[in-house]
Amino acid sequence: MTAPALQIRDLHASFGELSILNGVDLEVPAGEVHVLMGPNGSGKSTLCHVLMGKDEYSASGSAKINGTEIMGLSVTERARTGLFEAFQYPTVIPGVSLDQLLAEMEAASDDAAAFRTRVESTSDHLGMERFRDRPVNDGLSGGEKKRSEMFQLAVAHPRVAVLDEIDSGLDVDAVREVAAMVEELRSPDLGVLIITHYSRILRYMKPDRIHVMVAGKIVRSGGPEIAEQLEDEGYDTLREPGDAQPADDPLLDLL
Repeated sequence: MTAPALQIRDLHASFGELSILNGVDLEVPAGEVHVLMGPNGSGKSTLCHVLMGKDEYSASGSAKINGTEIMGLSVTERARTGLFEAFQYPTVIPGVSLDQLLAEMEAASDDAAAFRTRVESTSDHLGMERFRDRPVNDGLSGGEKKRSEMFQLAVAHPRVAVLDEIDSGLDVDAVREVAAMVEELRSPDLGVLIITHYSRILRYMKPDRIHVMVAGKIVRSGGPEIAEQLEDEGYDTLREPGDAQPADDPLLDLL
């Protein structure tokens, strides 16, 4: 039996004394696009950070990319298993052009010729030529930054892509464009996990499955009807007795 592209089992994580993830179980098969939704402070972004090996968190449990355990690996080693993250707030890298970044990615790739082919074809398709000699994400709009992230994802050709709040701060046209790019990236070799607060991006794409995280655990999984329910009723109906209520604190967006 083929291992899922991403398989998470009983994943726990804490930041100091604060427990954030409380036994996450999640699978994303290759060839599918899954969506993880949840309120502020539910642990969605922490899940991203823990998967990528951010060392501020104490974590336990299992996370596998195509059957390879990544817990305990360095960030570089995790990336080499085929894990890619697109950030909620893409980082500006002064002094490093996008072309220089691509050169580093090519040097780390297993097939330089195939990598260069992906760069040229995707660059033309996404209109990235005019950005390639500029510092990464420097002076770009929110939509342009997300397009650059999708460009990097396409040329990196990972096994698993975790897209953290890719619709954050975008107008409706940019959301539609990003959704279309995700659909174009569908591949039998790629599993995609999109993390979002809102259902608006789902109006422009067809996810295979939706998962809802509340209080650091997956409380429900299913089809598009879940997003419709959340749109009508919010997250309170999915909370269990004793679940912590999120505080009115913008820092919780980072959890």
